Amino acid sequence: MSEPNPVGNNFSQRISKRFRGFLPVVVDVETGGLNSATDALLQIAAVVLRMDEHGRLYPAATHTCHVKPFEGANIEPKALELNGIDPDHPLRMALPEDEALKKIFRPIRQEVRQTGCNRAVLIGHNSFFDLGFLNAAVERCGIKRNPFHPFTSFDTATLAGLAYGQTVLAKALVASGEQWDGKAAHSAIYDAEKTADLFCGIVNRWDANIGIPEPF
Repeated sequence: MSEPNPVGNNFSQRISKRFRGFLPVVVDVETGGLNSATDALLQIAAVVLRMDEHGRLYPAATHTCHVKPFEGANIEPKALELNGIDPDHPLRMALPEDEALKKIFRPIRQEVRQTGCNRAVLIGHNSFFDLGFLNAAVERCGIKRNPFHPFTSFDTATLAGLAYGQTVLAKALVASGEQWDGKAAHSAIYDAEKTADLFCGIVNRWDANIGIPEPF
């Protein structure tokens, strides 16, 4: 993804004021089922958002990792049919959960520091699902420095319902004027990047037509 404005410019730190000290990071996970306590986390993608000199949000960088199922994890065949993941494929280059989370968290922590934010906030489409799996993995791995707020999140299904009258990701994107490729869907990278496009579009449209909240 393009990065027209590197972190370090003064305007890059304005994002810390836009969301009350939170750094918005879009997350999508692919899993072996719907139960975060018992089902495997198989892939995670995180898109860091930045703010340009005009105060507009844009997707800046995507970080992703395939994840090895934790010991005893349940994997539902129907889930694999949906996401197309073969957990045993030799080219997946999956990492154990703790290593995968550290790989994803490292650049997010760095972005939090460089933008003057206090913490990252998870953005997702039906964000409770992604946050639930993320928190469950963090707990299993005993990670103490989770950059994400443990329960606050921004849900693009809710925001898209307000902005466009659509709650399904594909329909919301089309309503917003964005493209959607059904064949590429259910990849954590594709879904995270399209969710980032949706979120940025909603926020930028709000700021342009309603106004940026004070203080900013």
